[in-house]
Amino acid sequence: MRLAADRCGRVAGTLALALAAALLAGPLRLPLPWLIGPLLAVAFAGVLGARVDCPTPLRNAGQWVIGTALGLYFTSTVLATIVTLAPALAAGIVWAMLAGLLYYWLLAWVSGAVSSGERATAFFSAAIGGASEMAVLGERHGGRIDHIAMAHSLRLLIVVVAVPFGLQWSGMHGIDAATPGPARVHLGGLALLGSLTLAGSLLMLRSRLPNPFVLGSMAVALALTGSGIELSALPPTVSHAGQLLIGCALGARFTPDFRYSAPRWLATVTIGACALIALSASFAWVLARLAGLPWVTVLLGTSPGGIAEMCITAKVLQLGVPVVTAFHVTRYIAVLLCMAPLFRWLERRRG
Repeated sequence: MRLAADRCGRVAGTLALALAAALLAGPLRLPLPWLIGPLLAVAFAGVLGARVDCPTPLRNAGQWVIGTALGLYFTSTVLATIVTLAPALAAGIVWAMLAGLLYYWLLAWVSGAVSSGERATAFFSAAIGGASEMAVLGERHGGRIDHIAMAHSLRLLIVVVAVPFGLQWSGMHGIDAATPGPARVHLGGLALLGSLTLAGSLLMLRSRLPNPFVLGSMAVALALTGSGIELSALPPTVSHAGQLLIGCALGARFTPDFRYSAPRWLATVTIGACALIALSASFAWVLARLAGLPWVTVLLGTSPGGIAEMCITAKVLQLGVPVVTAFHVTRYIAVLLCMAPLFRWLERRRG
């Protein structure tokens, strides 16, 4: 009972800090105030030693909200357009694989990876996929789960902060606006939408499929919207709450260990993440010209960030939410399916 009360206090303090940071970030005109404000505040407090905490159910709730919000953009017209972008989406997958390999070779070279376990740590740290999924795959292949988790957390932090700030300062926002199918909030429809998307997430969770609370809720909302069934729009406060919870969950990964653990490793991860952003920008410029898409939309779609974070960026900055979502979902699935077989193939060649 005492431990439960202690954790409730930590969680309440973390949420209060996140809310204060979000409310402060708005007047300061920070991009994505409800995501970046909580993320930076909670991460900074955690590194300094504060006992921040964001339980998995809260992170899942944030992902459920964001997945639902993203699915509402996929009207039948948008779905027809997405189908025509199949070659561009395939190019994005190939780019993610190549970029991950380049990043892997950098990490392996700097860390002096010799054993198979050390190479697994570098390989799955460099894979541009879901942090938790890559950490699990890396551990199965003998890698250090703590190093892999730290690498992904730091990369996401850098991308989530650097890309929105860069886009806002350059004035590249609102140039590829897309609107959700439902335009008005209906309380009865909202309750039904929430129930159906939550059921989709729980079904995907029960099936042990990856990232169930983003992909499950998105799949249900997408199916409804694409079929012309518009139950309700999401109130802005609900969307803000989802962003805040995702910011908290990402920020809570940062503990005092980041100040002391493997500084050379983290420095290499930082350099590599910055290089990936620059390379992604160059690749996006070429692909955008070939596909006839706005460069900034393709940049968000091919950047080395996570599904929820990059799609939130596209939503808030009005930069082609459906296209960005399609890029990230297809890449996420491909990386999840291909990275472990690719690592084993590289190891067999080395052997």
